[in-house]
Amino acid sequence: MRQDPASQSPVRYHPAVEQADPDEPQVFADLDQTLAKIRETTFEHSGHARRSVHAKAHGVLRAQLTVLPDLPEPLAQGLFARPGTYDAILRFSTNPGDVLDDKVSLPRGLGLKVLGVEGARLPGSESDTTQNFVFADSPVFAAPTARKFLSNLKPLAATTDVAEGAKKALSATLQVAERVVEAFGGKSGKLISLGGHAPTHVLGATFFSGAALRHGQYIAKLSLAPASDALKALVDQKVDLDGRPDGLREEVVRFMAVNPAQWDLRVQLCTDLESMPVEDASVEWPQEQSPYITVARLVAQPQTAWSEAVAAVSEDGLFFSPWRGLADHQPLGNVMRARKLAYERSAQFRADRNQTPVREPSEITPSIGRA
Repeated sequence: MRQDPASQSPVRYHPAVEQADPDEPQVFADLDQTLAKIRETTFEHSGHARRSVHAKAHGVLRAQLTVLPDLPEPLAQGLFARPGTYDAILRFSTNPGDVLDDKVSLPRGLGLKVLGVEGARLPGSESDTTQNFVFADSPVFAAPTARKFLSNLKPLAATTDVAEGAKKALSATLQVAERVVEAFGGKSGKLISLGGHAPTHVLGATFFSGAALRHGQYIAKLSLAPASDALKALVDQKVDLDGRPDGLREEVVRFMAVNPAQWDLRVQLCTDLESMPVEDASVEWPQEQSPYITVARLVAQPQTAWSEAVAAVSEDGLFFSPWRGLADHQPLGNVMRARKLAYERSAQFRADRNQTPVREPSEITPSIGRA
């Protein structure tokens, strides 16, 4: 039986839950300049414009998102206010702005784009009919604020497109260090973000929004978790990446060629602003206070997860910004506010350099998901 979150007394959304720092515009501008250096460097070296972050995709899928019926009122908000089925696009990636050998093992990301969504829109997306969510395979963001993320990003930006062999060696060392930390019951987000991520199957990951969003009248974080048996079997499954620079993508392609995949899209409602802060994205919201509850199911049938045709659409023509969607799912907090400028500038850079429009689709291009 689904737990009724109404008994948890979810916090109602009010603009006052956000407390912007006075220097945010300058921090966001500095962050964009640092990200611009990454994308300009990779363009100079490759002749092709890529995303500032999450440049390497491991698979792009066509799917259908089905909102469950009979959701309690606190969960039945925004996109999830009523039952329905929508076309969707998923893009799996890793987080650097340069395209690296998969042995440089880094955190994974997932962009979800839901199509045909009607309702009041966020500023700048009034003409769209999509809802975008972005996820990573960690329940928290690597830094509490954009300022701290910027200080972490600057030294990494300086290594863009430099010494891939050294990066692989460092990644192997960090993976060992991370296993030591985990053996003592811990988990080091810093080690993982620098290249200590275990070489596991991308499709076995559970993904999280990390930062908060409006959930209609309430506040929430989102998660996408493997639900079908075949996906669950991939959880923590190691992938042999020796001599396979694109091994993670190869495994996604191999799996999706013959298997359907189902994920649960889950909502965690904020029930206490002190233990579940909006402005600090590095704090994990306690699940014993407010568990993740399934509100929709995402299903992808067997299909071609990667091809030149898929890449042409997803890598040059699409972008995934949480600021493209419904007002009911407004991104909240400092990290989310920073993403608005950063994602828009990255998309514009690709559009200008590659001479390919980057825009929100009204339907799924036939090449995505073609069997």
